[in-house]
Amino acid sequence: MMTTYIVVADAARARIFTRDSLHLKEKQSLVHAEGRMHEGDLITDSPGADVHESTSSTSRSSAEGGTALKHENEMFAKEVTQCLYDARVSNSMEKLIMVAPPKFLGLLREKLDGPTQKLVIHTLSKDLSKASLEDIQEAVSDLR
Repeated sequence: MMTTYIVVADAARARIFTRDSLHLKEKQSLVHAEGRMHEGDLITDSPGADVHESTSSTSRSSAEGGTALKHENEMFAKEVTQCLYDARVSNSMEKLIMVAPPKFLGLLREKLDGPTQKLVIHTLSKDLSKASLEDIQEAVSDLR
């Protein structure tokens, strides 16, 4: 039985659906708490905590925050694509549709292995990770 897999994700959450005929089923949900953090939360001492701090170190620590967050996002993208890889290898995935905000969509594409990439029939640059099943079903209904 071959199936279309639909992954709906943002940096904090990924939902994996399967579609048989026209019906979507939520198969798996991955939550990535660290992806929800604001950049500042990932750095222990916040810029400006020390008044004597030079501006260069302040700008450096905010850059580190961006890097920490990017790293978290990449880790999560890797986790999501690992699930997709497993689905392909177990032969249950015939086609793949990916729905995510542009930045995270880019990360997902980057982390997918070659054969799984070939199964991607559509991508949608949208954040529907918190949308209802009906909304998601509607968003992808034309994508075949």
